[in-house]
Amino acid sequence: MNAARLLHTASILENGKVLVIGGAGTDNTLNSVELYDPTTGSWTSTGNMSVARYDHTASILVNGQVLVTGGSTDNSIFNSSELYDPTTGNWIITGSMNVARSYHTASILENGKVLVTGGYGDISILNSTELYDPTTGSWTAAGNMNVARYYHTASILGNGTVLVTGGNNGFQMIYPGQFVGYFTLNSTELY
Repeated sequence: MNAARLLHTASILENGKVLVIGGAGTDNTLNSVELYDPTTGSWTSTGNMSVARYDHTASILVNGQVLVTGGSTDNSIFNSSELYDPTTGNWIITGSMNVARSYHTASILENGKVLVTGGYGDISILNSTELYDPTTGSWTAAGNMNVARYYHTASILGNGTVLVTGGNNGFQMIYPGQFVGYFTLNSTELY
């Protein structure tokens, strides 16, 4: 890659190229985006996102565009979303989520909408979910999960339901500065 990065996303486009988006660099948050071409083994830069971010999600929509949602920097958590158009290499701002979040999941449903679940918000772990409608570019609340969680997974089952599993919903300190561990979850939910 042209830039060292972690906490980024990588998505395989319809043309077989891999789109690597954002992340944390050596000393800053990245808005840069790169394409890997497996036929040539080469990396090229493409259009930059409007917002530098890491811990975001990237979902390939039915129309081939890539939806990037949320994420964070060292100082901020975002509710913003943007779309990458692989035919032009450009980014388009789209509707913002109702809640700022990072460490969340994004799942493309059978109807083409994108379900976002949980994550870490501005001051708390989230149990909220929301749906993105690509035809309108807007978000709507989709109800709350029973358990707030981040670092979880979401899998689309054969019947179209989404299985949300595990994650974390807090951490424990004995006294300030003495970290004990995370509250790791074994709970699951269906959407």
